[in-house]
Amino acid sequence: MNPLRVAVIGAGAWGTALADFLSEAGHEATLWVLEDDLVSRMRESRENDVYLPEISLHSALRFTSDLAEAASAGQDLLVSVVPSQFLGAVWERLAPSVHEGAIIVSATKGLDEKSLALPSELIEGHTANPVVCLSGPTFARELAMRKPTAIAAASADPGAALKVQEVFSTLCLRVYTGGDPIGTQLGGALKNVIALAAGVADGMELGYNTRAAIIVRGLAEIGRLCAAMGGQAKTLSGLAGMGDLVLTCTGDLSRNRTVGLRLGRGEKLGNILASMRAVAEGVATAPAAVALGEKFGVEMPISAQINQVLFQDKDPGEALKELMARPLKAEGV
Repeated sequence: MNPLRVAVIGAGAWGTALADFLSEAGHEATLWVLEDDLVSRMRESRENDVYLPEISLHSALRFTSDLAEAASAGQDLLVSVVPSQFLGAVWERLAPSVHEGAIIVSATKGLDEKSLALPSELIEGHTANPVVCLSGPTFARELAMRKPTAIAAASADPGAALKVQEVFSTLCLRVYTGGDPIGTQLGGALKNVIALAAGVADGMELGYNTRAAIIVRGLAEIGRLCAAMGGQAKTLSGLAGMGDLVLTCTGDLSRNRTVGLRLGRGEKLGNILASMRAVAEGVATAPAAVALGEKFGVEMPISAQINQVLFQDKDPGEALKELMARPLKAEGV
């Protein structure tokens, strides 16, 4: 494949890992970094010491804090990895500079807190470029270390999805295409909320049975919402659904599980977030998930309880009791 001109917008752990990965794959990659002081250090040290420390970045990877410069660098492919709560504001500034022939890859896992929009919907509100949604079981640090995994690339534009598959597929990353951006993005967003709940259970030392039940019943409520919003159930049995959910609910590198773990041990949310530089997307996504459930008439019991633990200071033990005491029902209902 001929080298492409690629820009990655967002220098958190995931954005940095993707930019480094694409640069090593031979593409002309530029990473947009919000913080001027960080971009200066990254140019000098070839390391993101805030979000992905102790990982040496490829020598050809370029850095900029200028959005217009980044957009002009991504004439073939522009990868959007901005946290969901900042995505709309960034794209409002970015869109006028995006090349008309560029494919947009959305790698954000979350929901807009105000509009409840999926990341692709926010992006499509600012550009007519084709959007491909990238999601699956991918811890940034493990990708940066080139440990093998697989991921889904979903789009309403099959040609754009195939192009992204071709660009991103290497010996350490296998990409599968799909046509369900709704299910792909819901799986990526809501697994963070369920991971908070799994972390709470682990923090309370409730055992493996509890964790497994949370994962499976969490998948069930994600599936109900997915169906109500026009997504496909089969998507959630794949990489962007069960694959990402299991990883985030069980892996020690999961920021969302870590927040839940500390909540389950009795720490307050404000203190936990104050000690973290990286974003735990599930915290912002929980109220949006509950609101989406209400909008579409879908019951979201785990999301509702974790939202109350996060923002209403509800005791995690009481939340568990209420989940266990819900009216009995058949599993498929």
